[in-house]
Amino acid sequence: MAEDVHVSPASASSEGVLALDIGGANLKAADGRGWCHVEPFAMWREQARLAEVLKDILAARPDCGRVVATMTGEIADCFSSRAEGVQFILAALEEACLGREVLVYLVDGTLVSPAVARKRFFQAAASNWHAVASLAARLVAPAAGLLVDIGSTTIDLVPIRDGHPCPVGCDDVSRMAAGELIYTGVERTPIATLVQELPWRGRLHPVARERFADTQDAWLLLGLPLVATTETADGRPLDSPSAAARLARMLLIEAEDFTAADALLAAEFVAEAQARLVARGMQQVAATIGQRPEVVVLSGHGDVLARRSLQRLNWTDCDVVSLHERVGLAASRVGPAYALAELAGGGGG
Repeated sequence: MAEDVHVSPASASSEGVLALDIGGANLKAADGRGWCHVEPFAMWREQARLAEVLKDILAARPDCGRVVATMTGEIADCFSSRAEGVQFILAALEEACLGREVLVYLVDGTLVSPAVARKRFFQAAASNWHAVASLAARLVAPAAGLLVDIGSTTIDLVPIRDGHPCPVGCDDVSRMAAGELIYTGVERTPIATLVQELPWRGRLHPVARERFADTQDAWLLLGLPLVATTETADGRPLDSPSAAARLARMLLIEAEDFTAADALLAAEFVAEAQARLVARGMQQVAATIGQRPEVVVLSGHGDVLARRSLQRLNWTDCDVVSLHERVGLAASRVGPAYALAELAGGGGG
């Protein structure tokens, strides 16, 4: 493909499209026709295996001759800069997709060849939120809306107006400053970054400022479905007893002195702290469209956190559209890949 070819998502082929979202902690894929895939991938530690793992994912869909990709993994600290990260991911993508047509999604909503993406690396970096926001805008139009996309590591809050995303920022720095990117999620956020105390035996106790437990421990205990992983704070399983033991360690308490009820109370405390953080972001972003959103679109796998945040704001008059309920948890969890497949025509096959 010539390096100056630009393709709008709407003009892409509707047959055999596989969308990839190459993140720093997870790799996600969808074909827009019901097939979805997600797997943990620690980019900062396993970047040398990226092409190999992408090949394995692509092997599951040999019928997809066109690959469209978006990314956030370029921010992983194994790369010295975004430019280096984008170049590395593009090289791995091309190696994995040998023989297939490859297009890369930019933050302006266009699909371009890898050669163009290399030159416009800043627009290729962290572009996955825009794909979800563009799909959400279709569901919201013509109302004023807000996308709340909650993942394992980050939360995207994107204002929508007149059927289009209208963010204040288009890169990580400006989006985080505007409250549109919140660096917290329902799995990988260390609990010590959210709370300074946790309840135990009738009073609040200070927590150790150490990565002894993550938000996935709290949300698991509260019943949120999570992907089983060994990427936990202590390397032990992601199950209720282990999660409770990790929460106990946050207080330097022995696991046998920390009951299931103690663990549930601590988990609830963490969830409320995170909901307050998200609610503040929602208020900040809503101010940019000058009104409370008429429709809130929920994406990712943190609907329960989003709904808690809405309750804290008392936004009871907002219509709530959940991708989880619309297309299923699997598709919602791989939201950027699913959205990109839809935008690129994969849903029409």
